[in-house]
Amino acid sequence: MRRALKLAVVVLLCLVASHAWAELEIGKAPKTVTLQEKLGGRLDGTPWSSAEFKNKVSVVFYVDPDEKDLNNDASEALKKEGFPLEKYQSYGIINMAATIMPNFAISSSLKKKQKAYPDTIYVRDYKKTLVQEWGIADDNSNVLAFDKAGNLIFRKDGKLNEAEIKTLIAAIRANLDK
Repeated sequence: MRRALKLAVVVLLCLVASHAWAELEIGKAPKTVTLQEKLGGRLDGTPWSSAEFKNKVSVVFYVDPDEKDLNNDASEALKKEGFPLEKYQSYGIINMAATIMPNFAISSSLKKKQKAYPDTIYVRDYKKTLVQEWGIADDNSNVLAFDKAGNLIFRKDGKLNEAEIKTLIAAIRANLDK
């Protein structure tokens, strides 16, 4: 009995530790993740990798389709800023496994979003890969920003308030010319 308890504690500690290592930390680059084939990828079916965060300030909206409108205020605020595309890139990554909506319906909605935000790269995550690898919130709307070296400079799981939107914009501006 005692041996089984020790084993259970060790397994639990390993699980907790592996989750802690997956957490994104401000000032650090996350583990490189590639979404392709059964894991997902861009709307056109080509692979996507977080290695793309290099050389541009990048903003990621990682979204549960059921929460797709939660951070529209932040999206609109960023669009109004008109950041130079040679220094800035935005990504909309959809957590396809976070909803019961069929993939074809989500894909149709993404095509409409692509028209509204033509400079955003849209990506599908079919297996919650970023939730598992980076420890971000599931079933939510997450906003992440990375500097030109790929280091995390901003993170919010959930709806950004007005002050947080200003903080996000300030973080982007501060890193555009570095």
